[in-house]
Amino acid sequence: MTDTPDTAPMGRFERLLTLWVALAMAAGIALGLIVPGLTQAIAAAEVASINLVVAVLIWAMVYPMMVGVDFGAVAGVAKQPKGLLVTLVVNWLIKPFTMALLAVLFFEHIFAPWIAPEDAAQYIAGLILLGAAPCTAMVFVWSQLTRGDATYTLVQVSVNDLIMVVAFAPIVAFLLGVTEISVPWSTLVLATVLYVLLPLIAGLITRKMLGTPEAIEAFSARIKPLSMIGLIATVAILFGLQGQVILDRPLVILLIAVPIIIQSYGIFALAYGAAFLLKVPHRIAAPCAMIGTSNFFELAVAVAISLFGLHSGAALATVVGVLVEVPVMLSLVAFANRTRAKFSG
Repeated sequence: MTDTPDTAPMGRFERLLTLWVALAMAAGIALGLIVPGLTQAIAAAEVASINLVVAVLIWAMVYPMMVGVDFGAVAGVAKQPKGLLVTLVVNWLIKPFTMALLAVLFFEHIFAPWIAPEDAAQYIAGLILLGAAPCTAMVFVWSQLTRGDATYTLVQVSVNDLIMVVAFAPIVAFLLGVTEISVPWSTLVLATVLYVLLPLIAGLITRKMLGTPEAIEAFSARIKPLSMIGLIATVAILFGLQGQVILDRPLVILLIAVPIIIQSYGIFALAYGAAFLLKVPHRIAAPCAMIGTSNFFELAVAVAISLFGLHSGAALATVVGVLVEVPVMLSLVAFANRTRAKFSG
């Protein structure tokens, strides 16, 4: 596996990303209240439960990272199988079940005095959907911010997507206790094409057109802000769709956030710690921990809406996942960068 070049330190825009995201949340809520027709029109722009507007924004997040992918290095992944092993074990044998356990613990027991049983069931369902959908697009952002190996991150995400196609429905069905569950398989296939395959092809074409490594590096630096802009715009749209609910029920938002936060830090500690003990290089260890910690919240939101409705508690829980994810992931990015020297490579 070849090393990825060190990126420049975070710019001012990236250092203040938490502030921009908070402003995007507020702007999204305000937009949803002032111009509800606009947010509803965005929500209606769907094909196979994939929101086309959000898909374009996620494309903006992923494409800059794909330009940095050198497929000549893919064969080297076999030299570092431990990172992929950590990712797969955490994502598919641990994470969905710990999320379900925490959801039941909090909403059927700890928070039971404040939450109606029918609402609790909805929140549990939404959290299960989050836990069963490992990150596909956003991990490229976190990988870039931790100077992760772009090629290895791509391979990890691609393998996860393939497993998701066959494992997402059975895991969700089992954890929800439903024998017949309608899972939009076309959504999973289309998500893989939109969020991985097409940006990858575009990145490879771009590399070929640019030619030299110097030209590729200069171009990547120019388009890098697209990733952050795509993230901020996506957050604004998602919060615009649930603005009134968030304002009406702020305590519920806090309660839903508690198990998500515990799950996020716990899963990161498990994956990052395992990678450290297995002597996985930092450029692989950081992204492999981020994949398990972060969620494919676009898929979780889409499935929650298709199964339970746009204004359901399940849909709200998946949107709260976005609220929690960004600041939590930024804190973990900072921690991973501070602990880089403790890893062997």
